Amino acid sequence: MEMDRIHEECGVFGIYSKKDINAAQYIYYGLTALQHRGQESAGIVVCDTCGPIGNISGHKDMGLVNEVFHRDILDRLKGNIGIGHVRYSTAGGSTRENAQPVFINYAKGTIALAHNGNIINADAIRRELEKEGAVFTGNADSEVIAYRIAEERMHSASIEEASENVAKTLKGGFALLILSPRKLIAIRDPWGLKPLCLGTLDDMYVCASESSALRAIGADYVRDVSPGEMVMITEEGITSKQIMTSYNKAHCVFEYIYFARLDSRIDGISVYNARIEGGRALARRFPVDADVVTGVPDSGLTAAAGLAEESGIPFRIAFAKNSYVGRTFIKPTKEERTSAVAIKLRVIEDVVKGKRVILTDDSIVRGTTLANLIKEMRRFGALEVHVRISSPPFLYPCFYGTDVPDNSELIASGHTKEQIRQKIGADSLEYLAIEDLDVMTPDLPLCKACFDGRYPVET
Repeated sequence: MEMDRIHEECGVFGIYSKKDINAAQYIYYGLTALQHRGQESAGIVVCDTCGPIGNISGHKDMGLVNEVFHRDILDRLKGNIGIGHVRYSTAGGSTRENAQPVFINYAKGTIALAHNGNIINADAIRRELEKEGAVFTGNADSEVIAYRIAEERMHSASIEEASENVAKTLKGGFALLILSPRKLIAIRDPWGLKPLCLGTLDDMYVCASESSALRAIGADYVRDVSPGEMVMITEEGITSKQIMTSYNKAHCVFEYIYFARLDSRIDGISVYNARIEGGRALARRFPVDADVVTGVPDSGLTAAAGLAEESGIPFRIAFAKNSYVGRTFIKPTKEERTSAVAIKLRVIEDVVKGKRVILTDDSIVRGTTLANLIKEMRRFGALEVHVRISSPPFLYPCFYGTDVPDNSELIASGHTKEQIRQKIGADSLEYLAIEDLDVMTPDLPLCKACFDGRYPVET
């Protein structure tokens, strides 16, 4: 199934406490709550500010959070402040060298950096640094940012000043967490492309890609980091500074369609409510006579519930999901991937037999998953299968940290809606209208470039 999905690049989580706590344990649970944002690698870096020297230590590796970190590893990571990261690679390959946080020693000290997003001008910055003698261990743009900050720190009065100066030169989507021996800094891109929020737990300050990760450790959500804002957390407390301004705000629409967890709020919008409203909009714009509404687990279920509520057609779960099947995108052949999809999702015959079914999903990338599922539904007796997609057609690639493939791999780019309907074997096919995206997120300016080709940041 994963081969036919859009992926987020990563998630970040940070914590600062003046008390002698094990920050790594909190970060572990925060990263677990962000696991949906990246499943290729995970890492934690912590610093102990309670001792005489700010000792920084870390661990990162390929795999899920619970595969990378065990109790003995967490116990060895001594520190009361720290940052963590889960990654799905878009810029930079899927290797341990590109796992985050990035950890750099330089003449004035040590910094660690965790980054969600993609920097359009990273290659140009890399070339400049290489001319000055920098040697990179990987090819991810997060390492470029970290080296650039370290280099800038040599000419700046503080790590805050260096971070600000570098952030102003970056083009693209980014949410940054920067850890120095006694400070935690959070920066969000001026367009608001990538999410970042703040919370508190007792005397601790917490930063995360999503509010659901705050709740995972019992922290209270305080607010979202504003686009272009830099937040500094030190032993004196928390301060902030608006370091960048863009009048062209553009929050990533796919956070609300698919990426973020249902229990998150991003920039004041409930993810759950946004997906319900997307389903309602589909029902209003594209009514169809049917007996049952269902969704592809788990991505299509919430929109399906909204469609069912609006249309008055009963909502049912039509697939039994086996959560213990490995991620199908790692299977080496098409035949093996197809077999794994069939094992992971099995049609519930009693729900579809003799029924006209509305099947909802969040997107169609290549169409292979839907084609297989529709074939199975018909095999188990579905009379009709009407597909409703809670996003507009993907027509353009993303340059800001979302793994939308190039046009050659986007089925909607080279096929008409009718051709796609025939290809997946549906009785009808309709996509969410692009104007209905505003119904999902009222008054929030969105980046819709993957649908309309209007990029908020020059590429």
